[in-house]
Amino acid sequence: MPQIFDRSSNALARASLVLTGLIVIALGVTLDQLQRSPWVTRQGQRAEQPVPFSHKHHVEGLGLQCQYCHTTVEKSSYAGIPPTRTCMNCHSQIWTDAQLLQPVRQSWATGQSIPWIKIHDLPDFVYFNHSIHVNKGIGCATCHGRVDQMPLMYAQNTLQMEWCLDCHRNPAKNLRPTGEIYNMAWEKPSEDRPVWCSAKPDQIGVPTAQSVTCVTKDPDQAGAEMASLQLPPGGMTRGMAPDVAAASMPAAPVYQKFTSQNALGHFLLVHYKIKTPRQITSCDTCHR
Repeated sequence: MPQIFDRSSNALARASLVLTGLIVIALGVTLDQLQRSPWVTRQGQRAEQPVPFSHKHHVEGLGLQCQYCHTTVEKSSYAGIPPTRTCMNCHSQIWTDAQLLQPVRQSWATGQSIPWIKIHDLPDFVYFNHSIHVNKGIGCATCHGRVDQMPLMYAQNTLQMEWCLDCHRNPAKNLRPTGEIYNMAWEKPSEDRPVWCSAKPDQIGVPTAQSVTCVTKDPDQAGAEMASLQLPPGGMTRGMAPDVAAASMPAAPVYQKFTSQNALGHFLLVHYKIKTPRQITSCDTCHR
């Protein structure tokens, strides 16, 4: 009985299996890269807003603080989009006839909100709390980029889960003193730009992050200069008993010098009482 398939069919079958596997792998890699691409994440894309609001002009040019417009960023999970009233605080006096601001004046007159297009728009099942991140040493620029250099707002980072997990696995690399949260030009400490930090004991009712004080100038030199300016001739304690003099002088804080972000970050990690990935065991921390 003659064979139905030629002997070369075995080689063709093996080749087809290998080719099918390669196609599946290539398709998986393509889809993986696609879901990370700006086409999906809209990273770097500038949306066409009703009013071309320039963060660069208002933040860098005029010096407005983030909290002036985003009033709830320190106390709520939602940073807040400023109401038209905030815009009219200034624009009822300046640029009052600018055609560019006609939607703002119309919103003020009708009471209807301006239909802003949200740039950093997370899925509905994701819960992100602005206040806890701001109060635990995460600067605005860490997530939103150098907003003060953006004429038109865009998303600098993907804000995908893997991006969030990358930070939560090692938050020390992004932590900064709470006094520098809104400083867009904050630079990580180095040998040329050291940072000195001091930590006080935790107090009931006081956020842990407020127990840490950080400065960018040598506190020993600054303290000596201030003491020389404030002490009267002969010293502050002249004529006082030694024990009274010691009790009247407040204890000077002990500062620690940091010349790297890794050292500073781990110091803040401990004193800010930030949970490690192993301590975050509930799914509803991020998913609601």
